[in-house]
Amino acid sequence: MREIVHLQAGQCGNQIGAKFWEVISDEHGIDPTGSYHGDSDLQLDRISVYYNEASGGKYVPRAILVDLEPGTMDSVRSGPFGQIFRPDNFTWCLRILQYGFQTL
Repeated sequence: MREIVHLQAGQCGNQIGAKFWEVISDEHGIDPTGSYHGDSDLQLDRISVYYNEASGGKYVPRAILVDLEPGTMDSVRSGPFGQIFRPDNFTWCLRILQYGFQTL
């Protein structure tokens, strides 16, 4: 079985990534809560490539969202499919801005 971890980085990457998840969720019949409401078995074919199946039959994107400040993360969370992600999928690091890249 093939699994893909989707990495979204920066403002542009996260904005494009948020739209990606809207489109791919629609293609697979996944609603904004992560529940399957499709009408074809083909929509569930290979769904595990991009999603983990969580408890209660919910599908969660296999994604990591990264940025240097929390504003973009807040924007994604408040978007149409923002609640589909696990809270620990979001990470931002203000320390990089404060101390420079050499501290990593």
